[in-house]
Amino acid sequence: MSVKFLHAASGSSDKSRTTREFATDAWEEIRMDENPEVNPDIQADMLHMDSVTQATFDAVYTAYSLERLFPHDVLPALRNLHRVLKNEGYLVVSCADLRSACALIANDKLLEPAYDSPAGPVAPIDILYGFRPALAAGYVRHANKCGFTARALTGTLAQAGFGSIWTAVNAPTYTITAIASKKERPETEMRELAKTHFAR
Repeated sequence: MSVKFLHAASGSSDKSRTTREFATDAWEEIRMDENPEVNPDIQADMLHMDSVTQATFDAVYTAYSLERLFPHDVLPALRNLHRVLKNEGYLVVSCADLRSACALIANDKLLEPAYDSPAGPVAPIDILYGFRPALAAGYVRHANKCGFTARALTGTLAQAGFGSIWTAVNAPTYTITAIASKKERPETEMRELAKTHFAR
C-alpha cells in the first residue's frame, strides 16, 4: 500500500522534481495548485484549503512557495499544511536563503550570477524578488513577497505547531531545506529522515 503526499503549490512540476524519496513508486502524489491550467488534483492555495480533509496525508512537500506569500500569510499557510498531515506525518519545504544572498549583496554583487540553474543564471536580486526572466515572461505570481533565514524558518515552523524540525543550508544553490515533523521525534530520527530525501 502506497503512502500519500501533498505537493502543495506544485505548479506544473510532478514528483520527479521533488526529493529522491518522494520520486519513488512507494509514494502517491496529490498535486495542489490554485492555477487550473497546470491540471492539479486539488485546485486550492495554501491559504484556502478547506476542501482538504484534516489528517489526510503522510507528508507534504512544497518548494519556493512560502516566499511568494506576504509575511502575515506564512503562518496561516503552514498551519493549514500542519492540519492536513497525519500525526506521524511531516512537511518537507525548501526556500531561498536570504542570509547567504545578502552576504553577496553586502559585497556589491546584487546583479552578478550567484549560481547557474536549469533556467539560467540566478543573481541575488532574483533570490530576493523572484527570477527576473520568469517575471518578465508574465509569471507575476512568481514574485517574492517575503523571505527566510534558516533560523527564521525554523522558528516559524515551530510557531505553526510542528514538533521537531531539521534544517540545512545548501550553499551552492542558496537554498534552505527543512523537514518538520508534526509530532516530536528524536534528533537521530530526523537526521535519518533527511537522509532518505536528500542524501546523494
